[in-house]
Order: sequence, then C-alpha cells, then structure tokens
Amino acid sequence: MTTSETLSCAEIDLTDRRHYRAGVPYDLFATLRAAGPVHRHLAHLPDGRPKPYWSLVGNEEIQAASRDAATFSTTDGPGLLADPFYREAGIMVALDPPDHLRLRRLISNGFTPRMIARLEQDIVTRAERILDEIEAGETVGYVTADEVDLVTAHEVDFVSRVAFPLPMHVIADIVGIPESDRAWVFEHTDRLLRAVDVASGVTRVEYAEVMAETYDYAHTLSEQKRREPSDDIWSLLARAEEGEGGVGSLSGVELDAFFMLLTIAGSETTRNALSQGVMELVRHPDQMAALLADPSLLPSAAEEVLRWSSPVLMFGRTATRDVELGGRSIAAGDRVVMWYPSANRDERVFDRPDEFDITRSPNPHVAFGGGGAHFCLGANLARTEIQVMLSALLRRFESIEVIGEPEWIGGGPVHNVGVSLDALPARLVPRRVRR
Repeated sequence: MTTSETLSCAEIDLTDRRHYRAGVPYDLFATLRAAGPVHRHLAHLPDGRPKPYWSLVGNEEIQAASRDAATFSTTDGPGLLADPFYREAGIMVALDPPDHLRLRRLISNGFTPRMIARLEQDIVTRAERILDEIEAGETVGYVTADEVDLVTAHEVDFVSRVAFPLPMHVIADIVGIPESDRAWVFEHTDRLLRAVDVASGVTRVEYAEVMAETYDYAHTLSEQKRREPSDDIWSLLARAEEGEGGVGSLSGVELDAFFMLLTIAGSETTRNALSQGVMELVRHPDQMAALLADPSLLPSAAEEVLRWSSPVLMFGRTATRDVELGGRSIAAGDRVVMWYPSANRDERVFDRPDEFDITRSPNPHVAFGGGGAHFCLGANLARTEIQVMLSALLRRFESIEVIGEPEWIGGGPVHNVGVSLDALPARLVPRRVRR
C-alpha cells in the first residue's frame, strides 16, 4: 500500500477502501491540506468508469459550502457520487430549502421542552442501566499495576456493550419502540451498519432484505402511533402539522425515511464518537485524570471527542452554478465532497490539531456539519449522550483500560460514516473501598 509520502495530490485516491482499514487516513488529508484546501479527484468505485469530483479538505471551505445551500445543493444525495435514491425516498439529507425547512419544522414539533427534559433523564437512566448490567456480569481477577491488590474487573467489548446500546436505546425511546422489539431492531441496524464494509460478508441481496424489513417495521410502527398515540415523541411526529400559517404534515414516506435516518445515522455516529473518545482518554491518562478531577470539563471534553473522532467521514453536494472556492474554479453540475475529519485537523484553524486536548477552546469542529440548513438535528442529543456516559464511567469505575487491539470496520466513502470502531476490548475496574 502506498502512502502519502510517495503520492502526489492528483494520485491520491480517497475512494480506495484499503486506506480506511485502520481508521481515517489522516496522513493523506494532511498531504492534501498542505497543497491547498480544494482538490480535483477521481472516484474509483464499482459502479463503472472513474468519475471526477472536488474534495474540500479545509475547515473554512467546508463551512462556506455548508452554509450556501443555494450554490451547493443536496438534492443529488449525501454520497460521494450523485444518487437519486435519497431524494426519491424523501430523506431530509437530500432536500434543499424550502422543502427541507418544512420537514425540519414538522420534526421539531415533536421535540417539545417537556419531551427533551424527559429524554435527558432517560439518557441518564439508560447509561446507568447499561453499566449495571456490566457490573452484574462475569468478572475476572485482576492484579493492579502496583501488584498489591487483587481486584475484580469486567472485561468487555466497549463498542457492543456500552457505545452501541446507549444511542440505540435513546433512539428507541424517541421512536417509542417496545422493549420486546428492541433486540430485533438493534440486530437489523447492526447488520445495516456492517454491510458497508465488503469484508463483513453481507451480500447486496441480504442488505436489501434487511433494509426492506426495517422499512416495513418503521411503517407499521408509525401507523400504529397515528391510530393509538402514546406519550412519546414519535406519536407527536406521526400527528405533527405545520403551524404559523403553514400547511402540511409528515407523510408516511417522510416519517419512514426519518426513522431510517435517525436509527442508522443517530446510532452509528454516537457509537463511533464515544468509542474513540474513551480510547483516546485511556491513551492519555493525564486527560483522564484532569476530567476526573474537574467534571466541569465534561462539555469541552465532549467537543474534543467529537473533533477527534469526526464520526461522519464525508458529505456530497452538487454545485448549481459556477463558483470560486479555495482558489479553484468549480463549474455548475460538479460534484463536491466535504471531508469532515480533514477539516477537524486543519492547521489553519486548530493549534496542535493532532493532539487530543479536552480543554481545547475555541473548538470550531464540523463533526455535526459546517452549519447552515443541514446542521445535524441530533447535535445536542449526541453531546448529552457523550457527557452522560463519560460522567457515569468515571464515577463508577476506578480504571478503564484497553486490553487488545481495536478493530475497525470501514468501507470508505461508499457510506457517509465510512469508518468506525467495530470492537474495543476493555477492562473496567469498579470503584471499591480501600482497606
């Protein structure tokens, strides 16, 4: 495998899946940024001959494109290449204003102050329950670093036991998924997430079957909420109507599409951020100690976790007019791809961008997008989940260790998340009263 040291910018193929087997290829993005914030590339994907697109690797350029929906349209979908599927399915990420604004307003009707307050308490409850289950589970004898105490510890895969179930249960609470259905929904979601990596062994036929089954479940659940509403956010969304003189409500197709977006995107991104965040805290014991000594650092720690992990790999747009950006001339109809991990390590914006620093301020990362109409609806939810779980982990466990090599799953830009931690072997030592 060639590296950035032996490749010119024109030769770097960001669609080569081999680059993503061990995480985001930050060295390639650093090479590109050193030569400029905008580059012309070719996509080498299985769908046919190479296709040209523009790469935005600078923080300022990504923010500029994100905030200019009139020039950089989402209607061709969020992928690296244009795809009408997202628009035809009515998914929010493929709608421009005013259609996007209408849908966003309708969805926000479900997130009332009362519902948000209850949801925040549900996050705390779920986090504690997840850790309760770990502490009630199998234990191993463990000799501490000073080889003085023999203590009880729990050895788990942090991704599957902690980082994945928290956002999944929170989303299930939003949607009002019965507890009896959650194992089925979680299993289907996990299969959809894995399918983006060709090494997973999930065939296109299997992927289509799982997708269809999940869509059917979403449709059935939404219809039930319309007929028999309960006290949850999904019932409010199923019956939402636009106010202030607006006309309309969420159609069945729009609600089903939002279910898929929320379930897949909302779970994978938070899982990825939380997993990588804990891994980095373990790798930087001084940062872990600082956070433990001063819990008021939790908000800034969460922001650094988001910057560092950059759980969304990329988003695509299509230029609607000729435009100059980053010193390059982009023509109407050109595909433009925003690479968020690169923007979050941009030397022009961040001091010491390759250092993990939970006290970093300011921290203008673009983990939730670069602003504008498509700024992530779940940004505050993700922040809350990360802070709540980090707080609970530090309060309940005396030490957290990574005891094996992390495993990555990554198909590169065939998917917007593209690369994430699949497994993180960890040892959790509960706090105890010392004699």
